[in-house]
Amino acid sequence: MLTEKRSSMLHGVLLITLFSCAAFYIGDMGFVKSLSLSPMIVGIILGMLYANSLRNNLPDTWVPGIQFCSKRVLRIGIIFYGFRLTFQNVLDVGLPAIVIDAIIVTVTICGGILLGRLLKMDRGITLLTSVGSAICGAAAVLGTESAIKVKPYKTAVAVSTVVIFGTLAMFLYPILYQAGVFDLDPKAMGVFVGSTIHEVAHVVGAGNAMGKEVSDPAIIVKMIRVMMLVPVLLVISYSVMRAALRNGDTEGRGRISLPWFAILFLVVIGFNSLDLLPATLVDFINTFDTFLLTMAMTALGAETSIDKFKKAGFKPFLLAFILFAWLIGGGYIMAKYLVPLIG
Repeated sequence: MLTEKRSSMLHGVLLITLFSCAAFYIGDMGFVKSLSLSPMIVGIILGMLYANSLRNNLPDTWVPGIQFCSKRVLRIGIIFYGFRLTFQNVLDVGLPAIVIDAIIVTVTICGGILLGRLLKMDRGITLLTSVGSAICGAAAVLGTESAIKVKPYKTAVAVSTVVIFGTLAMFLYPILYQAGVFDLDPKAMGVFVGSTIHEVAHVVGAGNAMGKEVSDPAIIVKMIRVMMLVPVLLVISYSVMRAALRNGDTEGRGRISLPWFAILFLVVIGFNSLDLLPATLVDFINTFDTFLLTMAMTALGAETSIDKFKKAGFKPFLLAFILFAWLIGGGYIMAKYLVPLIG
């Protein structure tokens, strides 16, 4: 028998599940597909629409179910994300892609944190925006949110910034490439696209618009960036622990745990590299994982009101724009000159 508390929590989970089903349905529409908007992005939009319209009518007892989706379901989704990757992907593109990815991730995160301090921004939003721009958009923001435990609206603000500039890049890169502004051969262009565009879906969209010779290396380079989420989360967790201890929180070491979901994410990548599962099963797992992440995004959206966006202000978008400019300029220079040098 379900207790009343668990029954109410289940109502919240079911509500998010229904919204996620709607996000999948909308995400499968031709118009939405043409924009390369994943169900995750549709989910957070639906959640935010709900938060700013009908949320006041939601029973308080349902809120724990929504929070369960934004935290526990999120971690499970990050773990299963590993079935999209293999360590063989790293070998396929070689040293140039790994070096450029490492530089992009390091400079974007460190530079973003420095810019956030100069702009006197909230630390949580600064870190989430920087990691989202550096690694893999919304999925990286969600993973970081689980490690540093910030308020949901801060996560939604960071997701919004990477979605806006990632979508812009998806349309801008093919136009500039075909116009000859990006003077790169297909492989170098693939490395450039994969190492600088935010979301995996955006990379797929931009790559397909430029042809298979660009899209194949672009997707692999992007997946290497995704793998870098694990060491980044470990460093962030260690930094959070050190900060807690410096502030006199003697119990911080016990409360701040290793991001186990990041470790399991890496374990899943290793297992997937063995190629033991049939392709149809892996495809099913990836679809199921997308649904879990859509639930997490929808739940985050459901806890985000317009008032909280106003509270965050313009600065997060300014930070994301500066990082976007760096990704284009710095990424192009490295793809143009560094890839031939070390390739």
